[in-house]
Amino acid sequence: MKHRLHFLIFSIIFLIFVVIIKITILHNSSIDKEKVDSISIIPKQNKKKVKFNSQNYWENRYKTRGNSGAGSYSNLAEFKAEIINEFVSKNSIDFVVEWGSGDGNQLSLMKFKKYLGFDVSATAVNLCKEKFKNDTTKNFVWSGGRGFKNNVKGDLALSLDVIFHLIEDEVFNSYMHQLFDSSKKFVIIYSCNDVKFNNKKVVHVLCRNFTDWIKQNKKDWKLIQFIKNRFPYRKENQKHTSFSDFYIYEKIKEKED
Repeated sequence: MKHRLHFLIFSIIFLIFVVIIKITILHNSSIDKEKVDSISIIPKQNKKKVKFNSQNYWENRYKTRGNSGAGSYSNLAEFKAEIINEFVSKNSIDFVVEWGSGDGNQLSLMKFKKYLGFDVSATAVNLCKEKFKNDTTKNFVWSGGRGFKNNVKGDLALSLDVIFHLIEDEVFNSYMHQLFDSSKKFVIIYSCNDVKFNNKKVVHVLCRNFTDWIKQNKKDWKLIQFIKNRFPYRKENQKHTSFSDFYIYEKIKEKED
């Protein structure tokens, strides 16, 4: 009788133990299910990279009181002004068209009889209009609209530290055509022409071999002068050095019959 009682008590304890284990397992499984459910409602991140927009970049930069960059200031700006002013004087240039007028600091060092500046940033255009509001020889036009077209031609078209900021291929192609189509005589480009300077971490810079593009697409133009930068690029002194050089083109005159 005593053994039966012990056996009954042991059986009851064992059953209670089994029940406790089952309850614990069910509880944990419900928690795991809640975790799975909670994870499933988290939206998947869109891993697709946002396409860089060079126009938006510069508009936002000027809107937040940024400037045209180190190349438009200090010794680099003075170097560019020296080369271009000398060229303008020697070649009797009356009308200059620039693609990428920026904040106007570089322009303040130039000596032009008549000037028209285009820029894709409306903020930059307004800055220049205010800065040169008393100078009737200078005009500024926003070129960022979809329907923008230019029919004006100058004696000289300028592109200074702009081409390596044209990240999108379609923007680069359109810009190059506009640049050469806006001049009757000369085009001066100051830019990087070597892809070795590209850095994936710098999203707003893309150096291209633009001289190859010109050879293929603008065969009625010839390179007449190359001027190496007086302050070649040095990583430890980026504010006062540059990977840009001067490339001066002249329109080939049509042969007379």
